[in-house]
Amino acid sequence: MTLAPESEDRPAPGRSFPVADAWAPAFDAVPRRLFLPDLVWAHDMATGTSRPVDRAEDEAAWLAAAEADGPIVTQWDDGEHQGTEPGTVPTSSASQPSLVASMLADLQVEPGMRVLEQGTGSGWNAALLSHRLGDTNVTTIEIDPAVSTRARTALAAAGYRPHVVCGDGALGHRDGAPYDRITATYGLRAVPRAWIEQTRPGALILAPFGTHYSNADALVRLTVHGDGTASGPFLQPVEFMKMRSQRLIWPKNPSDGGTVAEHTTTATLPGHGKFDPFPLAAGLRLRDVVHAIQPHGDGARTLWLYSLTTPAWAAGTFRDGESAHQVRQYGGRRLWDDFEHALAWWHDEGEPAVDRLGLTVTVDGWHAWLDVPDQVI
Repeated sequence: MTLAPESEDRPAPGRSFPVADAWAPAFDAVPRRLFLPDLVWAHDMATGTSRPVDRAEDEAAWLAAAEADGPIVTQWDDGEHQGTEPGTVPTSSASQPSLVASMLADLQVEPGMRVLEQGTGSGWNAALLSHRLGDTNVTTIEIDPAVSTRARTALAAAGYRPHVVCGDGALGHRDGAPYDRITATYGLRAVPRAWIEQTRPGALILAPFGTHYSNADALVRLTVHGDGTASGPFLQPVEFMKMRSQRLIWPKNPSDGGTVAEHTTTATLPGHGKFDPFPLAAGLRLRDVVHAIQPHGDGARTLWLYSLTTPAWAAGTFRDGESAHQVRQYGGRRLWDDFEHALAWWHDEGEPAVDRLGLTVTVDGWHAWLDVPDQVI
């Protein structure tokens, strides 16, 4: 099937974010407020903080948060959190509306297609899909029973009845297969095999994907091929809650009394901010490695590296104005050597950002590429 391109995004009266023409009727008919609980936490992306907003106490503030172009946390700590103040880890949310609109446009869906949504959350995205495609063409999966029940209730109250499944999205939903599109609202560290097996050749999979080196993700759009593989480009940097079965488990710091190797480096520490280009690109080379940045009172910064598969760590301390920086590394994998190889590659290739990267998924796993699929990273 040849797909017509989406029309140009445009803002609409009363809306603070652009929506593609094909999706504008859905956004006009399905406001986000219909899918929010009375107590929510409006998230400020600039500060990384969340503030409680209770509809019973201040309906005007609640409505303002619901209509703002910002993410809203609806659950903390897998539902274990109690009280008004934010919990420890956000585990369900209503995504930023402009990002929802952008992802729906990137999905390149057309009437008549069957879509599997991974991560029902509040139910708002499923309602937007149902408005455009019809209930019978939309299946949505949510792993959390309480979140799934609430979404199903909100969808029915808004007049939509897609097929809501409470289960593990990694398994897909074979009863509704084959799908023309799969879209995920959580971050992946591996693309489940079932997603490729349950789609038609030529289908698209749109999902946030990243590595454990960088907590942030990049949105990737994969085309499913007839040989059981899927490949496609990264589109934009994003940050989503991670698939529950793929969350990072930090390794224990090995301490068996082995030798710590010490030396210096003349490398310069690249930016390691949430959406800086290096962490995403480097993570595609630094498999099974996590990092942390430790600031010091004198302005120095230590980059810590830990292996997820081998007892090993490395640390490099950088001070502005100095040309040589102290490095220590320990264990069965020389993590700092791997880091410097990745850094050299990144510089040699012109410091590529997300728009030059792509992903191929095979029966054996995945590999990333630079510019074209044949240029494997």
